Amino acid sequence: MPKSLLIVESPAKARTLVKYLGPDFEVRASVGHVVDLPPTRLGVDLEHDFEPEYEVIKGKEKVVKELKKAAGYAQDIYLATDPDREGEAIAWHIAQQLADKKKHPLESFHRVLFHELTKPAIIKAVAEPQRLDPRRYDSQQARRVLDRLVGYQISPLLWDKVKRGLSAGRVQSVALRLVVERERAITAFVPQEYWTVTAELTADAPPAFTARLAKLDGQKFDPHDEAEALAGVAAIQGQPTLVEKVANRERRQYAPPPFITSTLQQEAYRKLGFAPKRTMGLAQRLYEGLETSEGAVGLITYMRTDSHRLADVAVAQAREVIAQRFGPEFLPPKPNVFKARAGAQEAHEAIRPTSALRTPESLTAHLKRDELALYRLIYNRFLACQMAPALYDQTQAEIKAGRGLLRASGQVLRFRGFTAVYVEDQDEGVKPAAGAEGENGEEAVAEGMLPALTPGQELKQGAITPRQHFTQPPPRFTEASLVKELEEKGIGRPSTYAAILSTIQDKEYVAKLNKRHLQPTPLGEVISDLLVENFPQVMEVGFTAGLEQSLDQVEEGQREWRGLLKDFYGPFAKALKAAQKNMRQIKGKGIPTDLKCPTCAGPMSIRLGKHGEFLACDNYPECKTTRDFTRDPEGNLVIAEPPVGPEVACDKCGQPMVPKKGRYGPFLACSAYPQCKNVMELDAEGNPRAKEAPEALDEPCPQCGGKLLVKPTRNGGRFISCANYPKCRYSRSLPLGVKCPQCGGELSEKRSHRGKVFYGCDQYPKCDYASWDRPLPEPCPTCGHPFLVQKTTRQGATSIRCPQSGCKYTREG
Repeated sequence: MPKSLLIVESPAKARTLVKYLGPDFEVRASVGHVVDLPPTRLGVDLEHDFEPEYEVIKGKEKVVKELKKAAGYAQDIYLATDPDREGEAIAWHIAQQLADKKKHPLESFHRVLFHELTKPAIIKAVAEPQRLDPRRYDSQQARRVLDRLVGYQISPLLWDKVKRGLSAGRVQSVALRLVVERERAITAFVPQEYWTVTAELTADAPPAFTARLAKLDGQKFDPHDEAEALAGVAAIQGQPTLVEKVANRERRQYAPPPFITSTLQQEAYRKLGFAPKRTMGLAQRLYEGLETSEGAVGLITYMRTDSHRLADVAVAQAREVIAQRFGPEFLPPKPNVFKARAGAQEAHEAIRPTSALRTPESLTAHLKRDELALYRLIYNRFLACQMAPALYDQTQAEIKAGRGLLRASGQVLRFRGFTAVYVEDQDEGVKPAAGAEGENGEEAVAEGMLPALTPGQELKQGAITPRQHFTQPPPRFTEASLVKELEEKGIGRPSTYAAILSTIQDKEYVAKLNKRHLQPTPLGEVISDLLVENFPQVMEVGFTAGLEQSLDQVEEGQREWRGLLKDFYGPFAKALKAAQKNMRQIKGKGIPTDLKCPTCAGPMSIRLGKHGEFLACDNYPECKTTRDFTRDPEGNLVIAEPPVGPEVACDKCGQPMVPKKGRYGPFLACSAYPQCKNVMELDAEGNPRAKEAPEALDEPCPQCGGKLLVKPTRNGGRFISCANYPKCRYSRSLPLGVKCPQCGGELSEKRSHRGKVFYGCDQYPKCDYASWDRPLPEPCPTCGHPFLVQKTTRQGATSIRCPQSGCKYTREG
């Protein structure tokens, strides 16, 4: 009997599903998208209603071929890509590739939505499949085309006017604008002076406390200078101090809702220091399934969601755990229900553990450190959201002293409630909620205690202190607060936040100040200004948020996707045509600064070079001074000191060597260039690194017969090259002394196109064997496998193990 074929995106998810679906199903992975718009051209037919020109992604031909082969044997085909719009688009594209009018027409494909990868959820979803949703697909397709129209038509303008390699995006550029505008608000901010007056007071019983002067002669006391503050001190100092009014009340602090994508990214950044991209990568692994004592199992529900909804069975399980672990007093009478956000996709659940019985402690031996930390964060937040509120006894007192009225307040935590499990962090510049100090609710007292006070009671005065203050500018964005800002303004969708933050930093539009605060670079400010000047509609925050609502309307069937594109493209095409003519030219002119040239005292501008930004004197060619630059703690530009101490002379011509910055970092180049092209590499301390004499091999060059030399690479590796370079450019990787297990060739160190080291066969492309782990010429003492491998973790720990499947030999490396 033929099997049914179920297709998912991730191989990890496929491994989790196999054990639940049994022998009647074959599970295959598409490894993400199989088709997309072409990478080198617009790929949208503007003359025929924005028809997308999809093509199979380079490198995915083999995947598509294997899926087609499996579909040919399948009775039914189930598409179980991620349960969001992008997953719907992947499902449609897979169906279009596999559709067969005779056996598998397009309408016969089953759509399966897995919100959690547990056996009951998987069995239920497969037993109740849906049909492909053309409205969700059209909504995602419209988003993809919109982004392509903006990115692929504005970016070439930036290449022409500013620098090659730049990019603009419908959403990323608006996020950049938010960062730039916040920075300018900080720069333009003028601090305002203000003063406060506080008095130390004691009653008949401890503790002593402080009260603030709130009114003077019945009017609000708001001193703006020292004289006014001292007048307030004089009005109350030495005067009879009597309690006039005391108010006691109970204050409740309610549990926060369960995580959605944006709040998970924010809290993971605040509590764990994870960038949104890191958070989403870890959450993806927890969702797709990891090996535990139960086998491969999905540990959390789907992590791209904006809904606070929770399944009834999950809430019941959480309440059971809370009652057993903390006691019935920590349970509210009814489950906590949280109001849905406007436009939330209520088909999804919030992010929660797939089982409240699967505690973080039970997974300690199975998860890596960061995986466990994120799982614990999600687990604790989920439990907390179903717990009773924290209760505080709050006291507010008004105290008469001469012509002044002082106010004091204090509170005491009476019942921990949900803070026994979880306390929500706050962004910088936001006053923390009362009782929010301390992890897990420990010492959760924000204002301290007041003694027992009664109206008419006389108090003793202590020191009366005037203090000067200044208003503070708005804080710079962190990654967490920028995600919050994007969410509140309706810019982008949960699945896009991590990519947005990564892009604006990867393109060097935004830099991290003190490894935390986001600050626009000069390049970022220029890009933002050019886009705002020439594409005010596209860069408008409200317009971008309105487009998101329009895409929601497409999904809901209230709007046609081609009509949406037509309404957008008309004004955009006019702005594009005007920008081609009117956009300011930055390339060749640089970005002006206030810095002076250290050689001739002329003005310096930021130039955009091949390897990044640098300072150059505006008096070029008379003055050819260039310098790197850094930022001081306040973010101001500072000319960087040369990365070397003593002066270094060229070992070929004797002229001074000058610091330069290239693709691989700082180096020294001869000042007599181009007559002398000598360069020197620098070590970690900025000192010239001695050149190693290349090792000669006994074998001749197979191309010219010259000598073969072993030379060092810039990143610490070695390779074989002809001594007659550059006349002969023969080179190859240095073999590791390990034979390829597939073809018997030599394994050697190689680098991916992103610069990551891996180990592959020298017979490539005839042999495609590759490994991320370094092969060692040492046989396995347990099973006799001809070589071992050295594995290095992200934390830098190494171990040596056998690569043979089923062999468990390992030792410290």
